Amino acid sequence: MKVEPITSMKDVKNIKRLLQDHPRNLLLFVMGINSGLRTQDILTLRVKDMLDKKIGGRIVVTEKKTGKQNVTIINKEIADTFQNYLEHCGCEVDEDQFLFQSRKGRKGNYPITTYRVTGLLKEWTAAINLKGNYGAHSLRKTFCYHQRVHFGVSWELLSKRLNHSSPSVTRRYIGVQDEEVEEILLNNI
Repeated sequence: MKVEPITSMKDVKNIKRLLQDHPRNLLLFVMGINSGLRTQDILTLRVKDMLDKKIGGRIVVTEKKTGKQNVTIINKEIADTFQNYLEHCGCEVDEDQFLFQSRKGRKGNYPITTYRVTGLLKEWTAAINLKGNYGAHSLRKTFCYHQRVHFGVSWELLSKRLNHSSPSVTRRYIGVQDEEVEEILLNNI
């Protein structure tokens, strides 16, 4: 099933606002749209992976899908949201527990699943009346969309960041919209 990125910054801000009282979910959303990591790889993170990391700090993740090492760097948004998560945890945080722990099983022993993240994305987008097909992979696609459209990052750099096997995979993945293609037709040469 193909999912879409959240293309509007207004919608991104609305979801962040919606999640203000849910620090774990807010951190999941913020990390997903700021790191470019696959959701399944984000879910493997433990509290200790983030502790004592400052802005610019690096987290190395071994991708489940490819087995390759991938790095994410803590930006201000992730650092601030993680600090908020720690402050609102309401209990002593065990550094070995999963960052996005499930309430099922013994507390802290299991992360939530990618399937659950898909359900959460559907809930969040429905709550802000966002139409479309959204799921766990929408976080990574949102990262790509905003990097490309708002920051001008080339698809070649995105391909490298995403550890894609070929440029054609990335070009399909970044979801160039029909409107974008039509816009270039108005350029005078």
